[in-house]
Amino acid sequence: MEKKPIYSFEVFPPKPTSPVESVSNAFAELASLKPDFISVTYGAGGGLNGGALTCELCAKLLHEYGIKPVAHLPCISYTKEEISTVLQDFKAHGITDILALRGDKSPDRPEKDDFKYASDLIEFIRREGDFHISAACYPEVHPEARTAADDLRHLKEKVDKGASHLISQLFFDNAHFYDFREKCDIIGINVPIEAGIMPVVNAAQINRMVSLCGASLPRKFTVMMQRFGHSPEAIRDAGIAYAVDQIVDLVANGVDGIHLYTMNNPYVAKRITEAVSGILGRSL
Repeated sequence: MEKKPIYSFEVFPPKPTSPVESVSNAFAELASLKPDFISVTYGAGGGLNGGALTCELCAKLLHEYGIKPVAHLPCISYTKEEISTVLQDFKAHGITDILALRGDKSPDRPEKDDFKYASDLIEFIRREGDFHISAACYPEVHPEARTAADDLRHLKEKVDKGASHLISQLFFDNAHFYDFREKCDIIGINVPIEAGIMPVVNAAQINRMVSLCGASLPRKFTVMMQRFGHSPEAIRDAGIAYAVDQIVDLVANGVDGIHLYTMNNPYVAKRITEAVSGILGRSL
């Protein structure tokens, strides 16, 4: 029997000024949808406290809800000793899956010299213990990459150094993902690639995300935004429908998995999960 595609979520911790309990209800509702795993972004504010917060929420997913957690771990602003401390904390809480990231450059967090690329972190994690390592990929090329070929070369380094699973940045035109997947196959990147899907539920959200990751907007998407952007309820429903349409097409074309950027919104995640559960071979 053909293996069903992976289906997973991304969530994020609360702001440093908010208690962990502020996201507990959302996490519980998202866990009830039975994804294969939930990835937790690195705690806002950076520093080792950010890792501690991510660890706390990952442990909650694992031990309270029975969902496999994947902990995000950026490296550009940390020393090897600091990363080792975070890894030991993860391990002590039973967290064995990590999404290894370079991390965003920020004037608030000076870069350190120990890790220049995510591939350096992946190599370090492999030496530190028995972790399953995932990495990020960009179907439309990383915004800081010099060329598409250079971006693919760096991705191949991540896989060669130990990443056994890839999660893509969001995109709104599946053609970009199919082209990217073909190029990965040509250069020998042969690990599962999950497609990152962002259900857009308001205009401010899309403007921010596109500026961060450089995703292009196809005409079908921009027409949708122009037509329904005036109504919060209409754009929410249109964004859900657009995401479902993307997922149906991706699954029909043999995608390895779907990674849903939930924005901690159980309602949106539930609507999408209910719509695609049949084609994913899942039951709620």
